[in-house]
Amino acid sequence: MAEPNPQAGDTGPPKGIPALKAHVIANKIDVALWGIRLLTVLCTIGYVLPIFNNASAAFYKALLANAATSALRLHQRIPAREIAVSRDFVNRFFLEDSAHYLFYSLIFMNVTPHILILIPIFLFALLHAASYSLTILDTLGQNSMWVARLLISLVEFQSRNILRVAALTEIVLFPIVVIMAITGNCGYLTPFVYYYFVMWRYASRRNPYTRNTFRELRVLAENTAARPNMPAPLRSALLSGVNFVCSMAPPVEVQQ
Repeated sequence: MAEPNPQAGDTGPPKGIPALKAHVIANKIDVALWGIRLLTVLCTIGYVLPIFNNASAAFYKALLANAATSALRLHQRIPAREIAVSRDFVNRFFLEDSAHYLFYSLIFMNVTPHILILIPIFLFALLHAASYSLTILDTLGQNSMWVARLLISLVEFQSRNILRVAALTEIVLFPIVVIMAITGNCGYLTPFVYYYFVMWRYASRRNPYTRNTFRELRVLAENTAARPNMPAPLRSALLSGVNFVCSMAPPVEVQQ
């Protein structure tokens, strides 16, 4: 009689702590990104609920964590051997979404803390951290931490809405930054620098949500202005505002 083979049904890769250690060694940067994104989420929560830390300190730590994430992503997207002092490299650099959010953190490092500033980086960190957490759980085993898997599934199910909220916040933040500059809560150059950030987000190749949100807001404003009971001065102001914003939009390269 043949002896049973204990590995007859074991055809998948190894699971558990040894597999997790091997995964961390093989994917150091990705795991570091995951950890820093979790730190961004925790610091944002610490700003909203300053129980164990100072709210202002948590605000700037979240921005620093986002800057570190963006720098690591840039390192992945643009290796050091491809860095050059040329116009083409500068254009390529500013096409990267990671470069946009690196400058986002730098823009707000010297402003008075405001919750809206943290919302976009919190949402992006939450979305990407949840996605990679699923990879970590798969490495540990298919049945590990089913509650965490359920929460991750809820986040991923709402990914489009999360990206839309982040894009809307980026847009709404612009007039708030102008008000902050007028009231002395940030530098007078901050709105001008933030305008370039919004332009970069509008022209982003990988993330069209800012551009789509601008389009949706334009349609909403035009439909509101077209209502029969809309007063003429308010209709004129809405349409003038739409034309002004459209005139500030950068050209967008259409990809084949």
